[in-house]
Amino acid sequence: MELGLIVIFWYGILHAFGPDHLSAIADFSIGKNAKKTFMTVSAFAVGHGIMLFGFAKILQYTVISEEVLGYGDIIASSVILCIGVYLLYMVYANKIHLHSHIHENKKHVHIWFGDEHKHESSTTSAFSVGILMGIGGVRGMLVTLGVLHGQAVDFTIVLAFIAGVIVVFFAFGLVILWINKDILTTIKNVRRVFATVGIISVLVGGNMLLA
Repeated sequence: MELGLIVIFWYGILHAFGPDHLSAIADFSIGKNAKKTFMTVSAFAVGHGIMLFGFAKILQYTVISEEVLGYGDIIASSVILCIGVYLLYMVYANKIHLHSHIHENKKHVHIWFGDEHKHESSTTSAFSVGILMGIGGVRGMLVTLGVLHGQAVDFTIVLAFIAGVIVVFFAFGLVILWINKDILTTIKNVRRVFATVGIISVLVGGNMLLA
């Protein structure tokens, strides 16, 4: 079983490097502090792993056609595309705001969407998107589970997968933290960064839909 867990762990690492996953993490982590960034990436990884685990268990007893699995890819691609369109709309409509202040001799930067400043958590949203995008990762998981044929699909497998995903997401989260700290210091830079992330998300999601 140890070999199987290692295979799943490395699959999680490779899986996390997909442009759709990195785009989703950037969408939810840009403008957040360190605590919120790592809570977000963890929530996405857990939601993603749970969904893939659920499908793996279903597929132990039910045969799902290739056509049905294809709808999972459409859902995952559409989520990324919609997030990108939403970010571009927020930039175009000037609905992304920045406020900075000094608190306990430390500079704090707040970035929010819409007309009213609310301290909303993105953890739940990241978890939900992780679940939705997990539907699109079923095919890859099936290939990996095929390598582990004969081994039981239990929760240790999903934990190994989540661990692999989190390794990459945390590393990418460090890059996001650098952007948040050193680049998102003016509203002009904030809008440029969100516009860039929005364009990337639209291109990634659109390309996946057309592929």
